Amino acid sequence: VSRGKLLVRERLTLLLDPGTPFLEFSSLAANDLYDGEAPGANVITGVGVISGREVVVHADDSSNKGGAWYPMTVPKIVRALQFALQNNVPVVHLCDSAGGFLQLQADLFPDKQMGGRIFRNQSILSKMGVKQLALVFGHCTAGGAYIPALSDYNVIVRGTGAVFLGGPPLVRAATGEEVTVEDLGGADMHTSISGTGDYPVDSEVAGITLAREIIGTF
Repeated sequence: VSRGKLLVRERLTLLLDPGTPFLEFSSLAANDLYDGEAPGANVITGVGVISGREVVVHADDSSNKGGAWYPMTVPKIVRALQFALQNNVPVVHLCDSAGGFLQLQADLFPDKQMGGRIFRNQSILSKMGVKQLALVFGHCTAGGAYIPALSDYNVIVRGTGAVFLGGPPLVRAATGEEVTVEDLGGADMHTSISGTGDYPVDSEVAGITLAREIIGTF
């Protein structure tokens, strides 16, 4: 909050049309796993209404362990994207994730319904012409970086949003180079140099307002 970031359900309140239902998926995921460290598997998924259009929502909860993906997070996201595939429903990703929880990383990818399936489903949605929009609210690291990169529209918040496979500490450890978050993966870099991002915004509220406008064109 002190960094100007909203909590995940505050973001959803602003994003979804007032007074419309939100059908939340898998709310008890990871309820009795990981010693209670990852309620809801650190992610919210469901179907809601944005600008009069039904959409699938995938929203990382960065208030807990930086939104890191636990093994149960992955099938929860896969299931939401499978729903989008089966029903031709657009997807909105609220991205704010530290990537895979490293201590359990070995359990994230070993099955066809695990890690890689997220990006496979995103690619098939793209082939089908089903739109995806990513709102980058925080650092999207490792696997979390692929989601905005594979989306059709990408809105990044200056100062807090960033997309990179490895952040500045990893770059320093691997190459010795000192680089800032903004230069490595910030909003202005991605929207003016790499092309990964489309729209830089100065606040989360501005990003959500723009997202609602874009979704209204779907």
